[in-house]
Amino acid sequence: MRARFAQYNDFEGIMDLYEILHPEDNIDSLAHLKKVWDEIMNNPDRHRYAVVEQDDKLVATSNIVIVPNLTRTGRPYAVIENVVTHPDARRKGFGRAAMQLLLEFAKAQNCYKVMLLSSSKRKEAHEFYRSLGFDGNAKCGFIYYMDQERLIRLY
Repeated sequence: MRARFAQYNDFEGIMDLYEILHPEDNIDSLAHLKKVWDEIMNNPDRHRYAVVEQDDKLVATSNIVIVPNLTRTGRPYAVIENVVTHPDARRKGFGRAAMQLLLEFAKAQNCYKVMLLSSSKRKEAHEFYRSLGFDGNAKCGFIYYMDQERLIRLY
């Protein structure tokens, strides 16, 4: 097992893992995703992907974004998203290795907290996050999906 930060040529392996995470995603434009990947790779102080490989194949990945902040004496915070381990590689420490790499990065960036969201139905994932030290009771998360039509009225 080798945990490391993603390199440019890891794009396809990461996308293979994301097919497992979100099989319903309809990828219309690989060219668009490559542009997004270029942007991510060109901003390593703020955005990183962790990958874990075994036998030259990516088996786990996750990403972190460092967010500049005006509270907490200007210390940034971080958001971890898109945590996935290949089903054949689960419960073998690969996801933990990716997460630990990202948490170490957040610490090196002087973040005062790291946040993540998880599906409310994924109890096994919640136990995994708790085992890493995340507190599932400290805050309440809310999501607003931009793809859904909603009318907001201000009174």
